[in-house]
Order: sequence, then C-alpha cells, then structure tokens
Amino acid sequence: MTARLDSAQPYVLGLFRIVVGLLFACHGAASLFGVLGGAAGGNGGTIAAGTWPGWYAAVIQLVCGGLVLLGLGTRAAALVASGSMAYAYFDVHQGVGLWPIQNGGEASVMFCWAFFLLAFTGSGAFGVDRLLSQRGESAQRPAPERTPVAA
Repeated sequence: MTARLDSAQPYVLGLFRIVVGLLFACHGAASLFGVLGGAAGGNGGTIAAGTWPGWYAAVIQLVCGGLVLLGLGTRAAALVASGSMAYAYFDVHQGVGLWPIQNGGEASVMFCWAFFLLAFTGSGAFGVDRLLSQRGESAQRPAPERTPVAA
C-alpha cells in the first residue's frame, strides 16, 4: 500500500498545486477585475489600483497563483504567496480574534500553509518546472557512442 501511495505522490502533489494555484489566482482576478463575484464580499466590485495593501495583495494572488498553477517558478512564487497570506492573516484578521475560526482568517491560514508546503516540495508532476528540468538534464547528458556496424 505504501509503495502505491509513494508512486502516486508526484501526481497528487501536481494536482494539489494546480487546484491551490487556480483558487488563489481566481481570488486575485475577482479583486482586480470584479469577476467571479468581485472584491469586498462578492458585491462585484474591484479594488482601486494602487491601494495598500489590497491591490498589491490581489496582484500577488493573480501572478503567484498563475505561476503556481502552471508550475513555473513554483518554489519562489509559493514562498511569496505564503508570505503574503501570513501578512494578511496577522494584519487583517489577528486583531479581530485569536483563532482563525473567530476572525475569518481560515482562508489566509490555509493558503499560507499550502504555499509554504509547495515552497519546499516543488511543483510535482504536470508542471513547467519539471519539463524544463528534464530538458536540461537531457541536454547535459552526452550522446551515446555509436559503434560501427560490420557489413
């Protein structure tokens, strides 16, 4: 059983990365463009460009979410995303109550830890990072020597 689960790990990690990246990017798109319910509790609005910290957070969500979704620069994008969610939790939610369930910070905490995990595990399967590393490895391998065939 353990061997089967271990062999599936890169694929499950890749799917986890795709789902988390998509959800994060959607959150940023909603805040920036008013799609999918928009910003401010789903009223269809957007965050005014350049406002601190909401607009910058939404840009990080859209860009880092997209990069994580694609598996491109996954570790760096996930680290930035994790830090932004930690900031969001402590700046916006922590002052309201001690526990995330009390202060509405569950999503921030979950995104923070999910991205923190991805910063250490990498993209898993299905990511551009993996494709690029495989190409780099095959380019660095010397071509096999060919022996002449006797006629």
